[in-house]
Amino acid sequence: VAPDREQSASGHSLTLHRPLRLRRLREHWYAVDGTPTDCVNMGVQGVLKEAPPDLVVSGINHGVNLGDDVTYSGTVGAAMEGFLLGVPSLALSQELGEGVDFRHSARLGVALLDRLSNLPSLEGLFLNVNFPAQGSGSFELVSLGHRRYHEVVQVRTDPRGGEYFWIAGQPTWRDDPGTDQDALARGVISITPLHLGLTDASAMAPGSPLRSLDASGLEVGVRPSAGGSRGED
Repeated sequence: VAPDREQSASGHSLTLHRPLRLRRLREHWYAVDGTPTDCVNMGVQGVLKEAPPDLVVSGINHGVNLGDDVTYSGTVGAAMEGFLLGVPSLALSQELGEGVDFRHSARLGVALLDRLSNLPSLEGLFLNVNFPAQGSGSFELVSLGHRRYHEVVQVRTDPRGGEYFWIAGQPTWRDDPGTDQDALARGVISITPLHLGLTDASAMAPGSPLRSLDASGLEVGVRPSAGGSRGED
């Protein structure tokens, strides 16, 4: 069950303001006019409603999903939805380069699934996997890397003189060992276990700046002045 068109950077978005259409292409193959997250919902809770799947595999994406970019990725978003539905889930992505063969990556993915099937339990499994353009098939468990985009909003002019914008940019990776980007740079498959615990425990800890907030009830229409006294907003 897959989107019927390009859905890059759709993240974990759902289609809620129009109906979705599911088109059967052939036996066991369906196209959805929605996001990757829609597709997982349609597959798990629609097509396979009577016999839920044992696993959700999203991808193989055309290009890597590394580091902070997993928050934008429709491939990872689809696996996230499977995880939220209680199904062990993997997101698979392929680094592009000369001679890349997605069939080989698919075989590596199947080999990884065989290896995972030997684990005592797959409950709560949510993995982000990236295949290098050139590599031996070895893999490492690594953390997400970090990168920063420069010149993200590009301003251009159309033929009539009007401005329009492209969201794009050149990334710069932080050089951190033990990350997914570092693994791919060495030709190693990166496997990153993900979870959705977004609470910042350090900000909740005693002594953190947020703990110094006045916990009394909020008042509408008044705010502390720069000198500490209360003034009208």
